[in-house]
Amino acid sequence: YLVSAISGKKIESNEPPRTALQGLWYWFRCLYSLAILVFCFAVTLVALFDGKTTMWKGVPSWLAMIIFFILMSVVGMLEAMQIAFFAVAKFTPEERGDSKFQKMTCQLLFKGDGKNLPGFMIGRQLMVVSCMFFIARVTSVSIPDGESNIFDVPDSVQEFFNTGLLGALITTIVASITWQLVASAFPLAFLANPITYIFLRICLMFEASGICHGAWVLAAIQKKAWGFQRDEVYIGTAEERAKMNKGDNTAQSHVGVGHIAKLPNFAQNAPQSLKDLLEKDPSVGAYINSIYDDLESGKNKCV
Repeated sequence: YLVSAISGKKIESNEPPRTALQGLWYWFRCLYSLAILVFCFAVTLVALFDGKTTMWKGVPSWLAMIIFFILMSVVGMLEAMQIAFFAVAKFTPEERGDSKFQKMTCQLLFKGDGKNLPGFMIGRQLMVVSCMFFIARVTSVSIPDGESNIFDVPDSVQEFFNTGLLGALITTIVASITWQLVASAFPLAFLANPITYIFLRICLMFEASGICHGAWVLAAIQKKAWGFQRDEVYIGTAEERAKMNKGDNTAQSHVGVGHIAKLPNFAQNAPQSLKDLLEKDPSVGAYINSIYDDLESGKNKCV
């Protein structure tokens, strides 16, 4: 919601509007989740600056905190890239944007036989694991002998802090789910980010190292054993699906004297200024179609 408000783009949903009770329950869950997240941060950062984590002794607390937030942003970006890449994988090339980095990213990602997309997944996982080594050091609480518990809580509560669950919750919300939700709503915006292209190159470099090439072998075995095939075998490529959608359904088309030509036929013969308006504001086309539907339903009633 915050990103949507900042960007000025309304979040579209196919779900019906919430009732007052559903809205209350929804926002209650949001607020208590936020409260838990703040508490997890408080415990983790207090432990870090008090020297009660597993962070290496030679790393200053302030530097560890900065690196911690940077690496969480890196992990979050990698999570978002995964969602954005799979979202645009079913787009036609024309739908993937026309900015410089959108084109560069898509050309690199989907070139050839499409091996760079799964290659990115392997390299992405290696980068995430590498970042998690440091993040785990910050979020793992460890009380030295003779030291007091964090916030002077009872030993049973401190044992719960020591499990690392608070750090796991921080990384899950801040470094994973939040970024995934944003990327699912704005995939093209992530493609236009130059950092996306840079990280893609780094991930492919990690994959090219061959450390995890065993994953290709195991994936090939699964494909052979279960008879997996690409989605394009069942639903066609994005270009093929786009061509199939161009045909008119003649069974439901009303043509001839006394019938308005519904979009897109109407738009093809419209003045250029109206075509420009239709491209700029899709709601204009929806409004014209609604007039067509009203007129047709009125004509049928009269008949």
